[in-house]
Amino acid sequence: MKLVILDRDGVINRDSDDYIKSASEFDILPGSIEAITHLHKCGFTVVVATNQSGLGRGLFDLDDLEAMHQKLKRTVEAAGGEVSGIFYCPHTPADQCKCRKPLPGLLDAIESEYATSLKGFPLVGDSLRDLQAGAAKGCDPILVKTGKGLKTLEQLNAQQPFKTHVCQDLLEAAHYITQKY
Repeated sequence: MKLVILDRDGVINRDSDDYIKSASEFDILPGSIEAITHLHKCGFTVVVATNQSGLGRGLFDLDDLEAMHQKLKRTVEAAGGEVSGIFYCPHTPADQCKCRKPLPGLLDAIESEYATSLKGFPLVGDSLRDLQAGAAKGCDPILVKTGKGLKTLEQLNAQQPFKTHVCQDLLEAAHYITQKY
């Protein structure tokens, strides 16, 4: 199985410190749909792993989240691609759950769903916590400079906690992934 894990906000769609709360606020970043479609057409199973603490904070409800995800799936399908699964953590940091990245609970759920180890699979994110979750499971972390990516790159340069490949955006990451894996 060829599998790739993508973070959502800041990787696929525009991120906001005020949270993305509705499908109308869910603005897909240029090249993201093309990237997901490219990955799918190259035989990759594309899944999303995303922290969505706005649910736990009461900023939006499950219907709003589902509408955002349906918008993403429909847009990708219209372009000839597929998002096979979307895994999300609804908890706030105060909940101290095991599924909120940087902890690997969402990735554990993906492993269980697809009956495979994620070791060696690419994980694309824009924040340090995305990359930390992936590294904890043995994934190959890929940082994109969109979203919080430039800030994260500064953190990585200062800390050097693990090897990370850096790409401008999801489209560049998709081409890197299809050439390497």
